[in-house]
Amino acid sequence: MVGVSDKSFIATWLFAVFLGFFGVDRFYLGKVGTGVLKLVTLGGCGIWVLVDIILVLAGAQKDKVGRPLAGYDEYKKTAWIITGVLFLLSAILGAINGPNAANNLVDDVADAPTAEAPEAVETEDAADAPAADADEPAEPEATVQSWADETFGIFTPATQAGTGDNLVALPAGATAGIVTATHDGAANFAISVLDAENGSTGELLVNTIGPYTGTTLFGRGLSEPVTLQITADGSWTLTIAPFSTAPLLAPAGSGDAVFLYDGGTGALTATHDGDGNFVVSEDTGELFEFGLLVNEIGPYSGTVPLSAGPSVVDVKANGGWTLTVG
Repeated sequence: MVGVSDKSFIATWLFAVFLGFFGVDRFYLGKVGTGVLKLVTLGGCGIWVLVDIILVLAGAQKDKVGRPLAGYDEYKKTAWIITGVLFLLSAILGAINGPNAANNLVDDVADAPTAEAPEAVETEDAADAPAADADEPAEPEATVQSWADETFGIFTPATQAGTGDNLVALPAGATAGIVTATHDGAANFAISVLDAENGSTGELLVNTIGPYTGTTLFGRGLSEPVTLQITADGSWTLTIAPFSTAPLLAPAGSGDAVFLYDGGTGALTATHDGDGNFVVSEDTGELFEFGLLVNEIGPYSGTVPLSAGPSVVDVKANGGWTLTVG
């Protein structure tokens, strides 16, 4: 007979309701694989979150070895009632806020002062008026680089080189950015991200065998990044820089790369000729708007929807690729 899990029903239910978009409930149950997938898809755009909440409340959610959660029979009724109340409050607030927003707009228009006809200006006054300062500088035009600095932060880039296993501290203020790395060894080369307690943030930037050259990004983990852990058998170099230093989206390349995109909504046609994992994602910086565009193994050719920029486009590949926006 299968025993009761050491994982709490109450904890799983709370994680599913309040942190389900980040897969915390599945990480808690030891289901790391589906937890990572739920994290990168932000709860399957909300659908997966709702499904897991129902599974937990119905008692169908088990731990990683298939055991029922502790405390289900004792607390299931309370959890059902509280969840129902939360969903009801959410629906009521949504219904209230919609009409209020429209009423506020109508009130703002009604309260706007009526435009008055300008008084006639005497000719001699107009002649005496000072001319506009032609040398006054115009406000700088917003760019995808300024958006990246404002959205993800800016810090002083840093470069470090070494041989074999090591730890590299991220620059001060580097909570998100890009890492350009090289490795000339023949065995495993990996870069993982650690937090202040030397625990994993859940980000594995590089994990390959042999020589490597590529650019990856950090800052999507479960905790604030502090240190990069290097696993290597040869010499390596790292350059850590803000997102604003990334180049604009390139039409072709090979290996891992990170780009900035400043175009409009479009269709992204991608190809890949490698035999490993091929992943393309887009981050607009908006909460719950991380887009996993492509996630395949081996050769690929297809067209997927691309959101309007400004955004960051991340490519992970072990072969040559093309990206065409149409």
